[in-house]
Amino acid sequence: MFNSLSDRLSATFKNLRGKGRLSEADIDGTAREIRRALLDADVAVPVVREFIAKVKARALGAEVAQALNPGQQVVKIVNEELVGILGGQTRELALAKQPPTVIMLAGLQGAGKTTLAGKLAHHLKGQGHTPMLVACDLQRPNAVKQLQIGGQRAGVPVFAPHPGVSSETESATGDPVKVATDGLTEARNKLHDVLIIDTAGRLGVDEELMRQAADIKSAVGAHETLFVIDSMIGQDAVTTAQAFNEGVDFTGVVLTKLDGDARGGAALSVASVTGKPVMYASTGEGLKDFEVFHPDRMARRILDMGDILSLVEQAEANWDRGEAEKMAKKFADQEDFTLDDFLGQMQQLKKMGSMKKLLGMMPGAQAMRQQLDQFDESSIGRVEAIIYSMTPYERNVPKVINGSRRARIAKGSGVHVSEVNQLLERFTQAQKMMKKMAGGGGMPSMPGGGGMPGMGGMPGMGAGGGASKKRKQQAKPKKKSGNPAKAAQEAREAELKRQQGAAKRMDGSSFGAGSKDLNPEDLSLPKGFEKYLR
Repeated sequence: MFNSLSDRLSATFKNLRGKGRLSEADIDGTAREIRRALLDADVAVPVVREFIAKVKARALGAEVAQALNPGQQVVKIVNEELVGILGGQTRELALAKQPPTVIMLAGLQGAGKTTLAGKLAHHLKGQGHTPMLVACDLQRPNAVKQLQIGGQRAGVPVFAPHPGVSSETESATGDPVKVATDGLTEARNKLHDVLIIDTAGRLGVDEELMRQAADIKSAVGAHETLFVIDSMIGQDAVTTAQAFNEGVDFTGVVLTKLDGDARGGAALSVASVTGKPVMYASTGEGLKDFEVFHPDRMARRILDMGDILSLVEQAEANWDRGEAEKMAKKFADQEDFTLDDFLGQMQQLKKMGSMKKLLGMMPGAQAMRQQLDQFDESSIGRVEAIIYSMTPYERNVPKVINGSRRARIAKGSGVHVSEVNQLLERFTQAQKMMKKMAGGGGMPSMPGGGGMPGMGGMPGMGAGGGASKKRKQQAKPKKKSGNPAKAAQEAREAELKRQQGAAKRMDGSSFGAGSKDLNPEDLSLPKGFEKYLR
């Protein structure tokens, strides 16, 4: 959503790097570029004016003039002001002291209210609540059926006494206010602690829409009224938000379609203009593509600083603790990292959601934009197929996979041999990284470039994306001594070493082939490998 804005701001801040002092002209130029970037992103003009005024006032003050790194201080100021216009701080739902907590969804038709109702119910259910959905959109064709499907996917009940209309030619006959009040009674009787009401929308703001939404809110005494807005709506977001704020006095905003390619000005405008916080964001079509809106984390994403906290939260929610403990034990025992382990790690990442979104939360992700755009999500499925086509022996000792084995694996998994070769190369990189980490060497820098080490080892990711590769430094030949006697002695020693090496290769002792007293315990085999020697 914010790719264009992030690119413009990153390019603007590059001009400030390395400057020991910022003149007034530097700050004016930076403010001008930020203003253009925000306007291009469809941020409301009043919001842009207020934002630029605050940034300039702080940038011309003592906190930048006296800073050791003025450029970074300006970035810090922009980050803090972005957090301010996005709402300042995270706000969760205010639960009622006497259940059920009534949440009403309002917004224009097509904003995604019905889909969002199922996502919100699923989110609250995961927090230990017992939500129930109420179908009060009796005007849009098949809206009731859509809500029922969403409730079924989320595993929550749906109160829908009236079927609604099934076509555009059919007239709505049900009373949405009565459905809402009956739904509240049902929730109390069935001991549901949260009630989510899906209301009807229109293609535009009108009096009938506002009156119906206001009547439902008054009848059920809604504790939270969430205004659902399409993030791709552009400049019209401010007008629509103001109209709904006057009509139903909503308490929070939910942004939908944040995974789209629009400029994202709605997200930066609504909270500032209405004074109501953005509480949730829908980031995709899946049931789990829903998250609490954190202004500070969103500001960091816009400025390409990454969102590590969200990554950690997703990992904690989806990562298998038993699998993590098993991997930690392998590290402690310094066992070899196998293809089975590699497969397990990939499957754990797969549980966390879209790899594009996860990688996009990493610091410096904008520098990897081309590779992220070209990332192939289906490649993880092909990796699974390739590894499942290997024998247990091959997964534990991938060095034995020669040309004929690779051809057999490729045929069994339905891929080209080149994909098998690429997987084995990436696994070798991952294995080296794990060995270094187990030995206390930290995270090595692997091919992939940009600000994200190890990206080249990811399935579906290109092998560098234009990043400069380290050239191997060739060993310089040893200079001969200027003393003839000493040079002759060095030549005799080199010849003796060469003859000894040739003799060693002839008797095969370097490979253990000529040794009659070969001891298997002397071989550097992975722990638990003895079962494959039987």
